[in-house]
Amino acid sequence: MSENELDGRGRVIIEAVQPAVDHGEFPAKRVEGDTVAVEADIFADGHDLISAAVFHRHGDEAEPMQTRMRALPNDRWRGEFVVTKLGFYTFAIEAWIDHFLTWHRDLEKRSEDLDVQLLIGLQMIRAAVARAKGRDRARLEHYVEVIESDGDVADKVHGVRNDELLELMARHGERPFVSRTCDYAIEVDRKKAAFSTWYELFPRSASREEGRHGTLRDVEAQLPRIAKMGFDVLYLPPIHPIGTTFRKGKNNKAGAEADDAGSPWAIGSTEGGHTSIHPQLGTIDDFTRLVAKAKEHGIEVAMDIAFQASPDHPYVREHPEWFRARPDGTIQYAENPPKKYQDIYPFHFESDAWRDLWEELRDVFRFWIDKGVRIFRVDNPHTKPLPFWRWALSELKREHRDLIFLAEAFTRPKIMYWLAKGGYTQSYTYFAWRNTKYELTRYFEEITKPPVCDFFRPNAWPNTPDILTEYLQYGGRPAFVIRLMLAATLSSNYGIYGPPFERAVGTAREPGSEEYLGSEKYEVRHWSATDDDLSDLIAVVNRIRRENAALQQNGTLRFHDTTNDEIICYSKSSGDNIVLTVVNVDPHNPQAGWVELDLAALNLDANRPFQVHELLSNARFTWHGPRNYVQLNPQVVPAHIFRIRRKVRTERDFEYFL
Repeated sequence: MSENELDGRGRVIIEAVQPAVDHGEFPAKRVEGDTVAVEADIFADGHDLISAAVFHRHGDEAEPMQTRMRALPNDRWRGEFVVTKLGFYTFAIEAWIDHFLTWHRDLEKRSEDLDVQLLIGLQMIRAAVARAKGRDRARLEHYVEVIESDGDVADKVHGVRNDELLELMARHGERPFVSRTCDYAIEVDRKKAAFSTWYELFPRSASREEGRHGTLRDVEAQLPRIAKMGFDVLYLPPIHPIGTTFRKGKNNKAGAEADDAGSPWAIGSTEGGHTSIHPQLGTIDDFTRLVAKAKEHGIEVAMDIAFQASPDHPYVREHPEWFRARPDGTIQYAENPPKKYQDIYPFHFESDAWRDLWEELRDVFRFWIDKGVRIFRVDNPHTKPLPFWRWALSELKREHRDLIFLAEAFTRPKIMYWLAKGGYTQSYTYFAWRNTKYELTRYFEEITKPPVCDFFRPNAWPNTPDILTEYLQYGGRPAFVIRLMLAATLSSNYGIYGPPFERAVGTAREPGSEEYLGSEKYEVRHWSATDDDLSDLIAVVNRIRRENAALQQNGTLRFHDTTNDEIICYSKSSGDNIVLTVVNVDPHNPQAGWVELDLAALNLDANRPFQVHELLSNARFTWHGPRNYVQLNPQVVPAHIFRIRRKVRTERDFEYFL
């Protein structure tokens, strides 16, 4: 602020505003129906009292609404408002020296000079009368009459010492020399942004007939099974035509055999590109039918968007300026030395034609949005310019407020976080590689607490087509169950790469690799039905998530101590719904120990017993105090998911659990 803009009579300081992402550079994230708690440090010189308010409005509204803030300890202030519409809200804080409130406080302490003090108050009340209307004006005029009456001074003082006058003056009193913050943004998404359950499958492997290439109609036939397991998002890897030039063979072999299907991420052939469907999968009509049928089962179809091209993509012929040419005239294929992706050409975002490229890629999203898609998983967004994403996602969300974008960016934390700030709704995480109690606790405390949780929504995946961790390779079926329990209860958004996870497939291509042997990325697989899969357990876990609001958010995640480092314990709560999860993270051995609960965090009375209802087995136990014993065998079930029920005593001295 320049010296000419400075008004030295403004005395209130406002600092440390929350939620504020990078000091307001980016919006904080919420979902419709959330209560936004705005806090700030607000203080001034001397002993005068301060008042403060949050001014907030949706982007569609012309005038802001006002919510009064209340003082917390140590000069911290808090105000709340509810976001009810998708899109963007803005808020700002105003604070001022409240001379009437100060006068009212001091009046109660004075024993002399009361006539003059009442006249000071009278001036401020008269000024408020001029601003008020209706009943408020009439009531303020009443207090003018009280002070101007011929009554005793003590009676007058008593007459103005009440909460009604304070409330009236809070609405209509003078606000001199107000201090105001900049505007901060809140991006409001639909509720599925905060709570979703994803299932990934390759349509070409969806056939129930061995040896036959799957189709979108085969995927449609699997919808009842996927819905029965409790998934509400079906994610499809790329469904576009696949190039033949430099096509990869089975197990990522350089050079394909005649019957090799190739990688779906090598997008584009003579049959089309990013707005076409692989002919063996079906037609655009089949796709729109799948989207509609999935909706009937409570499932949304999520598309994979991978901005790269095979050498056969129409873009290569029609827009060579969108690719980087080497001195010998060839186009630079994708690589991350020593890894080489000869079947993929990356786009050249530093091309002179960058603006046309940006607009074309944005329009790829628009094409599929017109076909009914509202959820997109974006492949490797960290390898494309970050400003492009901020522009493209902003453009698309302005047109369609209900869009959800999942960033598949297994990259450095600051880039991963920037993508979330720049517009991505959800983000993949490092969960797959966090295995110990210490690693899980430290990581989830980081991503579920401010400031990170204001912009970053984790989506926890124990496996993906690219990620078969060592933990899953060597932990057997118990490892898959453990990772299911952790993903589904630590994160309100989670997903699985379905068929291999259901069957606890843990065989890697070679030692030290995280690629599956016989990976679906490079060949069509046939997944036969089996009675020994995890589908029934997955269905139980997802039902528990749907029935317990505590598991549908991350803001109340709290970790509790255990005496065994192979056992992790944590809770989530939503009102009276409290869920406590205890997991043995050792897939090889039974583990036992004491959990040491923070009873205050669980709103439990240390002197009263409480019931823990084990939701996986439906067993019920009565626990006493903070310290309780657990034993978990990974060969049976390596976790407990408890619903805590507090004991309540009625007037008739009858006890029951809430």
